[in-house]
Amino acid sequence: MDTMAMMKSMSATEMPMAMDMDMMQDTMMAMNAASMAATMCSASDMRMGSEMATCAALCSNMSMMADTGMRMMMRPMGMDADSMRAMLMACTAMGKACAAECRTHADMEESCRYCAMACDEMVAKCEAMMASMSA
Repeated sequence: MDTMAMMKSMSATEMPMAMDMDMMQDTMMAMNAASMAATMCSASDMRMGSEMATCAALCSNMSMMADTGMRMMMRPMGMDADSMRAMLMACTAMGKACAAECRTHADMEESCRYCAMACDEMVAKCEAMMASMSA
């Protein structure tokens, strides 16, 4: 199924705010990748014991935040600029926190390295999306 084609099928007059659909697609893909990487990292962290509890919790929260942001972006008819900006800011903050924690373990745990990279990519896409909204 081509979700981007579905989103582009909505006419601009139906949208509550002007949005760059290609940038939105890139952001959603980065959110999805971060959610998957954080889920896998969290599962890996949990098997390593209590010394990875903070990392596992941050990764779990990151996964849920990114998934929620992505789902919100898939419903552009139900958004306004303030709620979209707030969600993007929350995803950015969570992504930065998760990436920072994962980087502290990246030398010993491969899943942490991948999670940090996915979070960094999501943060960059969210920041670009926010910048395009204020233009």
